[in-house]
Amino acid sequence: MPMLLSLLLSPLLVAIKLLLKALPTIQTWIKTLKTTNTNESGICPITIIQFKSTKVVCKILQEIAQTSKTKLLVAAAIQRVAAAMGTEPRQYRGPIIAELIVRQAVTTKLFQTFVTIPATLRLFFHDCFIEGCDASIMIASPNGDAEKDAPDNLSLAGDGFDTIIKAKQAVEAQCPGVVSCADILAMAARDVVFLAGGPLYNVELGRRDGLISKAGRVPGNLPEPTFDLNLLNWIFRKNNLTQIDMVALSGAPPSASPTATASPAVSTHSVPPPQFDNVYYQNLEAGKGLFTSDQVLFTDPASKPTVANYAANPASFAAAFVEAMRKLGRAGVKTGNQGEIRRDCAAFN
Repeated sequence: MPMLLSLLLSPLLVAIKLLLKALPTIQTWIKTLKTTNTNESGICPITIIQFKSTKVVCKILQEIAQTSKTKLLVAAAIQRVAAAMGTEPRQYRGPIIAELIVRQAVTTKLFQTFVTIPATLRLFFHDCFIEGCDASIMIASPNGDAEKDAPDNLSLAGDGFDTIIKAKQAVEAQCPGVVSCADILAMAARDVVFLAGGPLYNVELGRRDGLISKAGRVPGNLPEPTFDLNLLNWIFRKNNLTQIDMVALSGAPPSASPTATASPAVSTHSVPPPQFDNVYYQNLEAGKGLFTSDQVLFTDPASKPTVANYAANPASFAAAFVEAMRKLGRAGVKTGNQGEIRRDCAAFN
């Protein structure tokens, strides 16, 4: 029984440990969300507490109704931390907007596994690099010939797909037929960056979901771990991204970098939880790049100054990363009759 109890409470203990570690530098704020929801029935009480520090971010969006005992325990722990910081959580009753629902789904998944961070980011990178940011990577084919079935995509972790599917289901329950899977994937990618300790930025919305998802269209569209700088620049230019953008995106939290997307050696099982920082560039300066496509960023004179800048200036890296993510999110965007808003992210309507 003690061993079983330990297994059941382990996610809670990890969460509390992270919060306590962040206490000395935590900044707390509570925002009132006032917005319009197209679904008037989407009303439920929400407790919103946000914590952010340079190393650890814990964002709890707890739905009061139908929560598990573990979630209630986690919420109680958060409330105690908030009280210690002199901040009382407040409860708001109002319409739930899509971004709030997606953020809640991502946070819930993160408490289940830290793999959520690199898995979701890699999913976004792979999706945008192939057919554009249109959620074509999400399609499941009974014939095994969809985009996700291509050899270069087989290393994508199932937790990334699960995060988007659950977020979509939650959004559809409140606001059916309004928010595309492509937009949900873009929002979720933003949220995992923030939850890893990175910057919070606005996501441009209005994408439609793609109508094509074929494994045969994947080869030649993803950066390979053996690429040199010229090949990396070539494949990023196809998506209207510069060398500066490419170097910035390469510093994504461990195992999420687009410059290692096609490698089966990439593992998304990261312990401790992945953090958004500039250690990647410091490792390149020390000759510790994992792949050729990593280390070449420092050994090639054309990109070396950018690596040195990001290694010394985390704020410069964060700003460049946000700009690159916004630009990547515009790649191959579908509008109007070029796409649809899927009811199920894994299937065309």
